[in-house]
Amino acid sequence: MSQRIVITGANSGIGYAAASQLIGRGCAVVLAVRDTKRGAEAAQRLREVVPAAEVEVMRLDLASLASVRGFAAEYGSRFSGPDVLINNAGVMALPRRISTDGYELQFATNYLGHFALTGLLLDGMAQRPAPRVVTVASLMHRIGRIPFDDLNYERRYSKWLAYSNTKLACLLFAFELQRRAEAAGWGLRSVAAHPGYSSTGLQFAGPRMAGSELKRHGYALLNRVVGQSAEDGARPTVFAATEDIPGGSYVGPDGPFEVRGAPTLVRATRRARDRTTAQRLWAIAEQRAGVRFDFGSARVGHSDPGKQSDTPTRRGE
Repeated sequence: MSQRIVITGANSGIGYAAASQLIGRGCAVVLAVRDTKRGAEAAQRLREVVPAAEVEVMRLDLASLASVRGFAAEYGSRFSGPDVLINNAGVMALPRRISTDGYELQFATNYLGHFALTGLLLDGMAQRPAPRVVTVASLMHRIGRIPFDDLNYERRYSKWLAYSNTKLACLLFAFELQRRAEAAGWGLRSVAAHPGYSSTGLQFAGPRMAGSELKRHGYALLNRVVGQSAEDGARPTVFAATEDIPGGSYVGPDGPFEVRGAPTLVRATRRARDRTTAQRLWAIAEQRAGVRFDFGSARVGHSDPGKQSDTPTRRGE
């Protein structure tokens, strides 16, 4: 039986390239995408390359916790738990926006939505022989901090710092998930990966929202000069999803400054491995997402509606 892999944000960029490479290895892939029309077009392109490919398209808007819950419920009604969940989707350096749940959009999409999705799918993953979660981070995590006193950036907002902070949060989550799974004696493998600098459409969303043609042209030039292809950028993610590496590993390119190159194990910052920060952020995410990870129960990850208030907290904890 083919491994079934869920990839968020898989209709373009790194996610699409990873899906293509995994289908080439015989995996069944679920494209979890916000725009199902674009997702269907991506699935058709994949089937043109591999006619026998098992590809499904399902709607998922990570900036909406209701959408995350809806996706998890639909997935559970159609399939057994995924063998691998790849938390890939993301937004980068956007003008400040607020999600439908009241949270800063980059935090909501890159971190909180994936936290909730993982918890809601984990129960099904417990039934798989070798479940794995791959969380996609970024080189930018190196300058990240977790602003616990202002997680919604109500006092001050820097789009690039906010992005970097979410990618640090992603790594804190990946490593803490591994620690908790190990402590419970449960065989989940949680790993992380980053693509280096890859030429995708991710760089253009922020300038488009801000209406800046100058920045758009600047990123286009930078992509041509520095960036590697999306296909090469996806290789660390595919490596993390398929190779026999220890839980808690971090994969990135092996070239200078990890900007490009073949996938290899790389180091995260000490800040990304900080247990106190990870545990504090985890508790906040459980409260805000209304999803509790309970490795000791029969249901490994389950929704806890009582933990989410009707009116989301808008200030940092």
